[in-house]
This record gives sequence, structure tokens and C-alpha cells, in this order.
Amino acid sequence: MIKYLDEIKEDVIPDIAKKMAAAAITAPKASGKDKVVTAIVSGEEKDAIVKKLHELCREYDEPFLGRDAGCLNACSHAVLIGVRAEPFGLDNCSMCGFETCSEMKSAGANCALNITDLGIAIGSAVSIAADNRIDNRVMYSIGKAVSQMKIFPDDVRVCYGIPLSVSSKSIFFDRGAGAVLK
Repeated sequence: MIKYLDEIKEDVIPDIAKKMAAAAITAPKASGKDKVVTAIVSGEEKDAIVKKLHELCREYDEPFLGRDAGCLNACSHAVLIGVRAEPFGLDNCSMCGFETCSEMKSAGANCALNITDLGIAIGSAVSIAADNRIDNRVMYSIGKAVSQMKIFPDDVRVCYGIPLSVSSKSIFFDRGAGAVLK
């Protein structure tokens, strides 16, 4: 039997996405409290996020949102990673800039420890993609669309998306016209 890349890459990407989601959940955390939430999107659900990104591009007049929509559209899967908003409850912490968790919550701000945990989880996830040579890019824009679409539970206010690609040239990096020698 002979299988070429085009026949196997759509099997490889979902497997790596699952490993990335697992890595995000098992990543070290500030207190061991499990507030990280992950999901894998593909098919119609992914296409709905692409559509939302195009809408946001027009609404906010931000070209990078359209660029990111194009990147996500070219991918079969993306990993979504977010964090629940409930603060840790360490009233003398003040790392968020507020005196107490109650003040932070009243102001609608985010717990610094939760955001740190989210960053560590994302780093763990993308390390799996990198270790497996799967092109990827952490995108705030996908998280923005996902938040507005209410894909995650309501208590997840901060999230990111990581689209995955297997190709000879990364679709997430373009040096522009004339950048490649002829």
C-alpha cells in the first residue's frame, strides 16, 4: 500500500489537535484548579467562525481579521483554548491591579492567575504542534469570534484559537511579494 500526504494529512491533524487539547488541560497551573477549557473545531462549525471573522473584519475595519479568516478557512481544524473567569479568591494577591478579587470582579476585569494559566496552557498546546511539525498560529482574532458566537460557556471570557496546517510552506507566514529569491 502507498499513501501520499494528501491522503494522510487529514488523519494526522485531528490526532495532533486532540493531543494539543490534552496538553492544554494537563499544563501546569498556578493552583492546580482546572479552569482551562478546550475544544476542537472543524467542518461547519469552523466555517461559521470563518464567516464571523469576515463580519468582524468589516465591522471593525481591521484587515488582519480578514487575513486570519483566510488562514482559518485554509485549515481543516483549529484548537480553541479559553479560561473560566472565576477568580482564585486570593484577596491579598492584587496581581490583577485591584486590591481584592471582589473589586476585580466588580470592575469586569480578569484574574491575573487565570490569564497566566491560559498562557501556559496555550504554550503547552503549541509545543505539541511544533514537536509534530504541524504549522500553527495562536490567534486572538479567532478567540474574539468564538466569544461573540458563545461557543464556550458564558464564564469563559478570554480565549484563543490555534488553526493547524500541513503544507510545504506555512500558510501563517508570508514575507510579501519579492521576498523569495528566484
